[in-house]
Amino acid sequence: MTDVIELGDITISVTFKAIMNVHLTVHPPDGQVSLVAPLGTRPEVVRAYAITRLGWIRQQQATLGAQARETPRQYVERESHYLWGRRHLLNVVEGEGKAFVTLDHKRITLHVRPGSDAAKRAEVLHEWRKRLLHDVVPGLIAKWQPRLGVQVSGYFLQRMKTQWGSCNHAAGNIRLNTELVKKPKDLLEYVVVHEMAHLLEPTHSERFAALLDLHYPTWREARAELNELPLAS
Repeated sequence: MTDVIELGDITISVTFKAIMNVHLTVHPPDGQVSLVAPLGTRPEVVRAYAITRLGWIRQQQATLGAQARETPRQYVERESHYLWGRRHLLNVVEGEGKAFVTLDHKRITLHVRPGSDAAKRAEVLHEWRKRLLHDVVPGLIAKWQPRLGVQVSGYFLQRMKTQWGSCNHAAGNIRLNTELVKKPKDLLEYVVVHEMAHLLEPTHSERFAALLDLHYPTWREARAELNELPLAS
């Protein structure tokens, strides 16, 4: 069961689940707000709780709003692009044949047909970045499955506007934001562990925090670092 609360310019998505306590979350990167409440909680009680937390919500949204953002990419020569937390300059080479990307320690070289526009270049780079994630993510899942005692049925990569990742507890799969390829690999690992932990505890409850404390003690530092890094435009 879901509902929506409107408090001035703030919209809160409300979900009712079989839990003990209310959980309020402001999601990066855009500051969307969700609230999970125990089944049977009266709507007026949920609204009253949300009102008491308005100051905290606005503070969290302001922090996210002040976060550095990438300027829109044009995919032109010597433009800056990030990969695994490091800045690379883009080299554009036009020629016939299928588009592809190569990498050295300082430069990303994009091979495209003559006259290709920014949208085409962006898509070629996006698919290349997805392949890089596919090279890394299965190993991280395999590493953490025995540690957490869970089994991931599958994972998906996609562009996501409001989350770094998500977990489908019922299906046993996780979903990761393709923007994570731009961040340091240890932050990708944090997000993978975070979503896998949701297979044990679906909500951001005290039990969930305790699970991360046990298995990934530096998760708060990783979360803070991830949320301070530049977001996509």
